[in-house]
Amino acid sequence: MRLILVGPPGAGKGTQAARLVEKHGIPQLSTGDMLRAAVAAQTPVGLQAKEVMNAGGLVSDEIVVGIIHDRIAEDDARKGFILDGFPRTIAQAEALDKMLDDSNQKVDAVIELRVDQTKLVDRIIKRAEDAKAAGQPVRKDDDPEVFKQRLEAYNRDTAIVVPYYEKANLLSVIDGMQSIDEVTASIESALQGLDEQV
Repeated sequence: MRLILVGPPGAGKGTQAARLVEKHGIPQLSTGDMLRAAVAAQTPVGLQAKEVMNAGGLVSDEIVVGIIHDRIAEDDARKGFILDGFPRTIAQAEALDKMLDDSNQKVDAVIELRVDQTKLVDRIIKRAEDAKAAGQPVRKDDDPEVFKQRLEAYNRDTAIVVPYYEKANLLSVIDGMQSIDEVTASIESALQGLDEQV
């Protein structure tokens, strides 16, 4: 089962991805983590990425797709995977389709966690307060101003991939304002039957 999780920052993608990993035994692939791992492992693509990052540039689609290509060829991703944070653009979505097609694979489903963005900022402030109260460090991106910038970037860049997958009949929209357990249940019912197809 090859899934893509889409939704603005703070929508709960990380929480739901962790539950999907546990239930379906497929890895969650976060582009940020994969980039850091490729750089640390000094793979050819990782070295390319390091050069760009050291120069303060943004890693190109070609490099990101190369890193994903290498990662999904690993044993733990054979049964499937969950992509989180990718694709961010139509070009990346098209490159992913082509890459999967070349190895006779395809995206099985795209789950969009749709949320009320005005309430998201409140959710983030609460998350930061909860972390402080529990004596945990507050995530840098949980600063309300930083968060608003990330939200703007999401709406400007990533939200455009949603219609791409809607056209391909792969999109399931889930109400991300429900409780965590209700969101999980909605995702599972959207995915019903996909496990058997693997």
